[in-house]
Amino acid sequence: MPVDKHSLASTQLRHLVAERVRAAILANEIKPGEWLRQEQLAKRFGVSQTPVREALQDLVSEGVVERIPYRGIRVVEFTLTDLRDLYACRAFMEGLAARYAAQHITTEEIAELRRIVDEMAAVFAKKQWDEYRDLNRRFHQIIYTASRHPFLIRLLNQLWTAFPTMMLSNFPGPIRERPTLNTREHRAIIAALEARASTRAERLVRQHIEESARRIEKLLHHE
Repeated sequence: MPVDKHSLASTQLRHLVAERVRAAILANEIKPGEWLRQEQLAKRFGVSQTPVREALQDLVSEGVVERIPYRGIRVVEFTLTDLRDLYACRAFMEGLAARYAAQHITTEEIAELRRIVDEMAAVFAKKQWDEYRDLNRRFHQIIYTASRHPFLIRLLNQLWTAFPTMMLSNFPGPIRERPTLNTREHRAIIAALEARASTRAERLVRQHIEESARRIEKLLHHE
């Protein structure tokens, strides 16, 4: 069956608009609770309203935005309870993924994890917080992708779509500007993965995420 070029172009445009809206939310250019109007977004991105409408549908499915009956679509506002729940979900699922990853991770993936940890230390010293968070996300993604469990990977990808940057944009600025350097924890996780120590890898990843949650909550209580 021949490829429908019009349909392909439409799909690509839909994804492009979704990426741009998502990026604007992550950058806090579009604020939590802000209403998203198709007309305004279409004008902003120089497209028709159709790909905007389709993109917003995708973002609703991801949980990045929410549809309010008879009112429209707005950016999701997260609470401290949501923050706790998301970290609890991450701790369990990424811990499980680390257990599987210890059985399947490659030497190339181990080397990439080490490279990322070194780079994280470098950008942390320069206070390049956006780069630091991107690297941290990549670190975790490599591990859960190495689990080779497609369903688990999909669930974690969905969690990370709106986490952690988008969620933290709901809270005071200093929370977003004071990440913690976790080199020791990261290296311990890498060592467990390299040793094929499944139980230890699972435990360390869970502890690492739970400790991150405690640090952030402590900062929130001091704001």
